[in-house]
Parts: sequence; structure tokens; C-alpha cells
Amino acid sequence: MSFTVQTAGFFIIALLVGAILLRAMSRAGQAVAADGTERAMRVYRDQITEIDRDLARGTINETEAERLRLEVSRRILELDKSDRGRPVGGPAPRTMRAVAFALIVVAVAGSGLLYLGIGAPGYSDMPLLQRHADAAEARQNRPRQAEMEAEFAAAFPEPEDFPGRAELEPMVAQLRAALDSRPLDVTGFGLLAQNEARLGNFRAAIEAQVRVIELKEDEAGVEDYAYLLDLMVIATGGFVSPEAETIIEQILRRDTSNTVALYYSGRMYAQTGRPDMTFRVWRRLHDLSPGDAPWMPEIRAALPELARISGEPRYQLPPRPAPAGARGPSEMDLDAVQDMPPEDRAQMIEDMVGGLSARLANEGGSAEEWAQLIRALGVLGRDEQAVAVLQEARTVFAARAEDLALINATAEAAGLSTPAP
Repeated sequence: MSFTVQTAGFFIIALLVGAILLRAMSRAGQAVAADGTERAMRVYRDQITEIDRDLARGTINETEAERLRLEVSRRILELDKSDRGRPVGGPAPRTMRAVAFALIVVAVAGSGLLYLGIGAPGYSDMPLLQRHADAAEARQNRPRQAEMEAEFAAAFPEPEDFPGRAELEPMVAQLRAALDSRPLDVTGFGLLAQNEARLGNFRAAIEAQVRVIELKEDEAGVEDYAYLLDLMVIATGGFVSPEAETIIEQILRRDTSNTVALYYSGRMYAQTGRPDMTFRVWRRLHDLSPGDAPWMPEIRAALPELARISGEPRYQLPPRPAPAGARGPSEMDLDAVQDMPPEDRAQMIEDMVGGLSARLANEGGSAEEWAQLIRALGVLGRDEQAVAVLQEARTVFAARAEDLALINATAEAAGLSTPAP
């Protein structure tokens, strides 16, 4: 159905609804509620009928019945002499009717303008099952690796310049020539893959890495496939092709927690209309990755919105994990400490916590490391020392909102009562 037809249909329905409401308001204004005299007359007639019924049953005698009839008749005459009662209802005041009409007109017109502003005229209904079916079709029919490589190469035909490129190019040419006569040199093909990628020759780098995997055969590790996956996605400008998806599946069959494969798996779902799956994959990836992983800024920025789209409005982005090189006691270390003899436990605590504390005091460190120290002190019951470290960390990261948020969140999780500044 065309945009014009759907838009016209919307306004016709809106106008019909408005007309019905206006007519109802008009009729309500003109209608007069039942007159008070008429209601009183009905009550008196019912009383006379009840008197005759009581007389017939013998509840009252004829004299009493006549007296009651006279009394009711007297009241009827008095009512008739009056102004016939004041109407209980009546037409609504003119001002109120005008305000009601104006509100209806504004509501109908406003809904139309709002629909044109934020609605999607011409966009057909998209139930969940249909969206999933469309996403599956988009995933099935997305462009192949070679096509996307060609598009990316055409969009960026000039190789990236960097210091040392002029010296590297002849060295790579020599390596290519040498490998022509050494087709079984695994190390040589590994070096060739890395340097071809550095020069921007991604197709050549992919072919060299494929050769590495072929030569290693069953000894090819997950890291070999992960590097191949990296090269394939970079060669397409970030697009995850069906061929790249095959590599993802091979990696995850060997290592379900491989972070490179999980990252590109989430990208693939995002590119094919399944943000809900991206949220599931990247949520797990966030829990598995160190804080300095290259994809961490991207997934941390995307996860809150992905959660909203996926129907997870209560999702709270957790603090950034500690970087891969962070030193200090982990939660597993602390759990292990609890099972040790008291003397050994005390010594190990001093070695771990004291070493981390001294290094942060002398050399500084990341917010993740400060948070790690606060968490460790809290778990070990050293609240006073933890509070002192917390205050120092807040001073160090006062100008860095995200890092300060991590410090405060860690303090709250550790049960430290010192309020955030």
C-alpha cells in the first residue's frame, strides 16, 4: 500500500472519530435530563398502586386507604401548582461545549501531526516472527566475501601511508619470492600474512594465513583461525560475510569463549537485523573480556541501547573489567586464601594486597586496578584501609567521570558506607 493511501486512510479514520465525538458532545448538550416533576409523579402513582394493593390484601381498611389516597392526591396537586420541578440535568454551558469541541479538534489534528513527525507512513506491520524471518533471509542472502572485498578496495583504492612503508614493501616482495621456492615454510607464510596486512594487501594476507592453517593441519590452533577471521572482516571494511561466519563457527566449536569470534558474531547479528542476539553475545563477551580489549569501548557504548531494543529495560551496564595486565589479587585468589592455614593466609594477603597497594601509591594505575584493591580490602574485612584507598582513588579520578563511576560502584558493592562526592 502506497504512502499516500495509508496517510489518507489515517486522516479519514481520525476525522471520522472526531466527527463522532463532536456529534456526541452536541447531542449531549442538547439533551435534557428527565424532568423532576415527571419523576415525582411516577413516585406518587406507585404509592397509589401500593395503597390499592395493601387494601386488597387486607393490610389496611377502606377508611385508612381513602385517607392515604387523599394525602397523595394533595401532594400531587401541590406539585402541579409549583413550577413543575427544576430540571436535574440540562444543556451544558456554552463555554464548556466550546472547550470540549476545541479539545477534540486539537487531539485529532495533533495526533495527525505527531504521526507525520515520528511515525512511519507506508511502513507495513512487522510482527516479531516476520522480523526474525526477514533477518534470517538477510543473513542467508548477504553479499559474499569477494564482493565485499572488491567494494571496500574500490572505496579506498589508495594504500595507507605510514613511516617505514617504503622500506617494508621491497622486504615483503623478497619474502613472497622466497616462499615461491619454500611452499612448506609455515613461519614464512605467517610473517607474510602479517606484513601483507600491514601494507593493506588484505587479500594476499588472507591467502597467506589460509596457507598457514593448511600447513599446520590438525595442529592449527584457535588463534590461527581467529587471526584469519580478523583479516577477513578487516578486508571487507567490517562486514561479516558468510565465509567469515563459517570461520566463526569453526572457532566456537573449539572454544566457546573465544572473544574474537564472539565479537564478530555479535557484529554479524547486528548487520542482519538481530540486535537481540547481538545483545546476548556481547553481554557475554563483556563478562569474558579484559577492560583493555579493543572492542570494549564499542560494546560498552552499544549494550544499553541493545538491551532496550531486546526487551531488557532493567539491564545495568556493569563496571569496566580490569585490564589484562592488571596485577593484584583476583576473586579466585581471595577464595584460595580463605582455605589456607592462618599463617600462610596472612602472609599471602600481605604479599598480594601490599604489593598492589605499594605499586598504585608509587606508580599509579588504572581505575580497574584501584577498584580491584578496594574490592580485595573489602572482602578481607579491612574496611578502614579500604575507605582510605577509596578516598585517594576518588581524588585521583575526580576529573574522569567513567573511572570515578567504576570506583564508586566498587565501593558500593563492597559495602563501604562513605558517600560519593
